Amino acid sequence: PIDMNLTFNIISAFLIFALSIQVDSNQAEKNSVAVAKLTFETDTIDYGTIEQNADGKRVFKFTNDGDAPLVITNVRPSCGCTVANYTKEPIQPGESGQIEVGYDTKRLGAFNKSITVTSNAEESRKILRIKGVVVAKEDNK
Repeated sequence: PIDMNLTFNIISAFLIFALSIQVDSNQAEKNSVAVAKLTFETDTIDYGTIEQNADGKRVFKFTNDGDAPLVITNVRPSCGCTVANYTKEPIQPGESGQIEVGYDTKRLGAFNKSITVTSNAEESRKILRIKGVVVAKEDNK
């Protein structure tokens, strides 16, 4: 006679073993997928106190620390007072690029603006910040 408990236990053990092999192969496949990684030298640029109409251009430098080409698809400032230009070509692993931002320094007062960077990187959206205070230019008479 066939022992049903023994048969059930053997089939159960086999199914558990088969599922564990499948899970391991899926995990190995996920670990082998190449990804781009966007690493900035800094994510905030502090202009400090600057005079009205001073040069408002600054540069965010970054490196692709991943193992796939990095493609930046969009760079969007939070308001019209800030413009951004960026590296449009794919950045290969280990290579660097930059995002140049310009703040309109005609506007007096404190500012704290964000720039949203969208890319194919592991972290697909990155928020950068610029901040500072624009003061009236003193006349040297």
